[in-house]
Amino acid sequence: MNKKKWIVGIIAAVVVALVACTVPYLFMGAPAEGLVKVRKGSTIDQIADSVKTHVDEAFGSRVATMLKLMNAKVENREGAYRIEQGTSPFTAARRIKNGVQSGVKFTFNNVRTLDEWAQRWGDTFMDGADEMLKVLKDSAICAKYGKTPETIVCLLMPDTYEFYWNISPEKTLARFNDYYNDFWTNERKAKAEKLGLTPDEVSTIASIVEEETSKADERGKVARLYLNRYQQHMRLQADPTVKFALGDFSIKRITQPMTQVKSPYNTYRVDGLPPGPIRLPEKSTIDAVLNAPQHDYMYMCARADFSGYHDFTRDYASHLDNAHRYQAALNNRGIK
Repeated sequence: MNKKKWIVGIIAAVVVALVACTVPYLFMGAPAEGLVKVRKGSTIDQIADSVKTHVDEAFGSRVATMLKLMNAKVENREGAYRIEQGTSPFTAARRIKNGVQSGVKFTFNNVRTLDEWAQRWGDTFMDGADEMLKVLKDSAICAKYGKTPETIVCLLMPDTYEFYWNISPEKTLARFNDYYNDFWTNERKAKAEKLGLTPDEVSTIASIVEEETSKADERGKVARLYLNRYQQHMRLQADPTVKFALGDFSIKRITQPMTQVKSPYNTYRVDGLPPGPIRLPEKSTIDAVLNAPQHDYMYMCARADFSGYHDFTRDYASHLDNAHRYQAALNNRGIK
């Protein structure tokens, strides 16, 4: 009897020792933060591989052990799960088991084309850029929001947003439509109407203004110049629209032959506004157009000091003088 008690005692001691060693190991917190991405149909081992890649190898093994102990069904747990530093394997496994996704922040600015924006979106979310482009260029889908493939960019207002990683392109566009409607308050719509413009036409002018000057304190002044031209039925003759038409924003000097390129975006050849924005304008630039200060300037030219600011004039003769000075400065620097 004593021998049996001794054996039982030894076994119990071993079990206690194993538990004492194993439990802390299983509950050791994540050594770093990471975003674990799980695709539909993933197995526990595949999820563990993602944890190992984005957080830590040993932590990934502990999460897999926990998921197996929970007998977790993970095949339909598609999504992204943020693991904060110090998170226990149990907490991480339970989060994945219950499908408690984390939001993914999406920040963008300084974007010119739909292709560029779609690539940024595709680099952030589950579906790729090609799937997003299909939606953005689908006339029927654009029409649902009162847009065309040329004006759909008006919905994509630069800012920081948060979506689930597995959000579809269609749902993304619907969310951006909500943000667009939130931005275009009755007050802003009234200001646009007073200018004789639709909200999307305001965005189009804002996109030209933003390409024309990098100086935020000058944008309202530039905006009023283009509004003056537009309201007096004068062609905008905006150099950035030529660059957009040519598909080359690296051009530093617009020449006369360039202004003859055939494109609905070339405001040297077409009356009124181009079909849509030539970049994704910032909200602040849209407001600069809506609140543009009154003046009667009709011409502007980049300053010869290359400060980034412009000289503004009311008459064409003075404008030519400014243009000659600027062209001479370009020649002195060897800019062609």
